[in-house]
Amino acid sequence: MKRNPVTPYILIFILGIVLVFFLSIKGLNDSKEIAKGKKGGGANTEQQASAKFDPEGVAKSTCASCHGQNLEGNIGPNLHGIGKKLSLAEIKNIVVNGKGNMPKGIVQPENADAMAKYVMSLK
Repeated sequence: MKRNPVTPYILIFILGIVLVFFLSIKGLNDSKEIAKGKKGGGANTEQQASAKFDPEGVAKSTCASCHGQNLEGNIGPNLHGIGKKLSLAEIKNIVVNGKGNMPKGIVQPENADAMAKYVMSLK
């Protein structure tokens, strides 16, 4: 009894086609559910917007890589006492738009005021 060596490959091919067909139908149904979730996702967005911005946490996680662990200067300048050199508006502009080697967009414009006040409070 000799079996045809191509038969297993044909069966695997047919199984693959059937799987692709059924998974694509499932994906279409899931995409409709995801679209419904995005329409009703306003509550989640409001929760994120109402979450309090933590300037100290941002400074430790983002700014410390250039300004040093204690923001006393490393690659970037020392931020302690910077309020004596720059105004609040200038600091807000720098945190949003960047300056020199500092990239823009580190802090979103709606959080720039809180971040600038935190930087000014560093003594």
